[in-house]
Amino acid sequence: MNILAVIPARYASQRFPGKPLAQLGDRPMIQWVYEAAKSCPGFDRVIVATDSDMIADRVRSFGGEVELTHGDHSTGTDRVAEVAALYPEFQAIVNVQGDQPFVTPKMLMQLIEPYLQGQSPDMTTLACPLDATTGYGDPNTVKVLCDRRQRALYFSRSAIPYFRNSVEAPVYHHLGLYAFRRDFLTAYAQLTATPLEQCEALEQLRVLEHGYSIRVCQTEKAVLEINTPEDLTKAQILIAEKVAS
Repeated sequence: MNILAVIPARYASQRFPGKPLAQLGDRPMIQWVYEAAKSCPGFDRVIVATDSDMIADRVRSFGGEVELTHGDHSTGTDRVAEVAALYPEFQAIVNVQGDQPFVTPKMLMQLIEPYLQGQSPDMTTLACPLDATTGYGDPNTVKVLCDRRQRALYFSRSAIPYFRNSVEAPVYHHLGLYAFRRDFLTAYAQLTATPLEQCEALEQLRVLEHGYSIRVCQTEKAVLEINTPEDLTKAQILIAEKVAS
């Protein structure tokens, strides 16, 4: 199966304008993400999708491939869908979030494993074990509940489920990586926004509210996402410690 990886990169982020161009060690953040995606053996092509000439120029400067998109997309997935429409030869498309410089090829392979095995889920995403002491009550840690076939039941920023009884429950830490069967991505781009999606500010809930399914693939642990300047500082410390060691 031919798989296209698209990295949506928006300049005008509300919490962190210019985030993809933020310097992280010796490279801009978008380069870290691009190089990680290029290292994934399951991807046949990697393209950055952006509405910014500055980001596009920077991607070209390090030898990356880029497509300019419309500037009015409400989600990164909408931007991914616009680029995917230009490349009909790919059967599956991956949304590699541009704010995950520490994503690994192993994580990306776990995300697309069902497609590589010849299955064709509407959509897959990635999750890892939830740290109940720090993540359960943190609204910045998205929780996902799964059924017994590893399909998502619900995503939430809230502390779910409510543990009235002390039992094991299928609750995981959701990681914002997605893969789509081509025809479903096209359909997804036409779906209207939904109440729970808007309430939680989680675009993947649109899929569930419209009656589609999301396969939740597993990885071992989360990696740091860069959503704010404070997250960037944490990332710079991690890189400095790695270099020092």
